[in-house]
Amino acid sequence: MNLIANFAVLASRRTIFDLPVCDLGWDDALVFINELASIPVGQTVVCFVNAHNMLTALRDDEYYQLMSHNLVLPDGIGLNIASQVTHGSPFPANLNGTDFVPALLTFMETPRRIGLIGGARPVVEKAAENFSRHAPWHEFVVISDGFFDKANPEPVIAEVERQKLDILIVGMGTPLQEKWVHQNIRADHARLVLTVGALFDFVSGAVPRAPKTVRMMRLEWAYRLVQEPARLWRRYIIGIPVFLFRVLQYRFSRRARILGQPDERIHASGEQKRIEQIKKAG
Repeated sequence: MNLIANFAVLASRRTIFDLPVCDLGWDDALVFINELASIPVGQTVVCFVNAHNMLTALRDDEYYQLMSHNLVLPDGIGLNIASQVTHGSPFPANLNGTDFVPALLTFMETPRRIGLIGGARPVVEKAAENFSRHAPWHEFVVISDGFFDKANPEPVIAEVERQKLDILIVGMGTPLQEKWVHQNIRADHARLVLTVGALFDFVSGAVPRAPKTVRMMRLEWAYRLVQEPARLWRRYIIGIPVFLFRVLQYRFSRRARILGQPDERIHASGEQKRIEQIKKAG
């Protein structure tokens, strides 16, 4: 992340499992990220973190480290619960990628050249078509589906470079997408990179979204579970209780560290220290 973006994030964030997560409201987040896209140097990678992603980060040190250097936005009720338990209040807004990315594209008045990577070929092509209808002043370019040879990404990277993008949207699932972006996408490829998981499935219409009433009740996860029980039952039936248990563990271990180990807290250096503390608590 560039220095300007990093400074702004430091000014408005709260930690969940010692991972900095932006606590911007909806309007402020749109303004902030729109400005990041206009910065002529550096690169900002934006990712959306829900309870499932956070549990993945606690098991995967590499993913955790990458997330600590990205701009992390809170996605879903699980992060709100974690924030309420740890900091005494929920996040100001649910900045899930499925709603936030289309809103961001509408908010950006300056025409941008936007590349898409991920999903099946018909899905990403339909997503690009629907994005174009949604925000026709931008130009959307399908770089690749998500089924290219990950061991030989050079053709995809060459196409990214050839297209001269302003923004790159990558939807290949967590943590693959974040690791792939870190390893392959340079600052001169795109100033702003959005890692969006299954967004293309929803935008293309391949996977239906929950009705608006269900989303307002913060029960979209239950709707998705009913739609895809074989794929998602572990994530929600097992993952939600595990996440809540880890939140409580973190709450009490954080309190113990604050009250009982001031010297260690003051002199601790690097994210690895924080990761080790979390694992000891678990």
